[in-house]
Amino acid sequence: MKVAVLETGGKQFIAREGQAIEIDRIQAEVGDPIELKEVLLIVDGPEIRVGRPKVEGAAIDARVVGQLKGPKIVVFKYIPKERYRRRKGHRQMLTRLAIERIRLPGETGEGAAPGALAPAKKASSAAKKAAPKAVKKAVKKAPAKKVPAKKTARK
Repeated sequence: MKVAVLETGGKQFIAREGQAIEIDRIQAEVGDPIELKEVLLIVDGPEIRVGRPKVEGAAIDARVVGQLKGPKIVVFKYIPKERYRRRKGHRQMLTRLAIERIRLPGETGEGAAPGALAPAKKASSAAKKAAPKAVKKAVKKAPAKKVPAKKTARK
């Protein structure tokens, strides 16, 4: 059984073939295939490959199982002796991935059409480039009128 350590969203995860992991939300629909190329370490039986910092040519093929919210976290701000108390809640958006295959360097996707697995990061950057940018014109405001200071009579 292959085991890999991958990095996504600034965090590291342990991935095993056939298991599911929850990562920070990525823009993908349920059922979409994902290819994760940020592989830091691969263990294949007695063989261990450690990347410096990544294992070049290695990838993890996964499929999006669902988009969900993580557990609620309460953020409580408190300043003693100031009567300052603020309470907020937060739920992180997550994506659940089913790990289908861990590919070693030199292996290709067997049974998959070429180009079927799109890298997650490159797809989002291509969408950003395709979107036209709106040109905003700067609106100049009239300078504020200065009001002379009021003079009061001395008593």
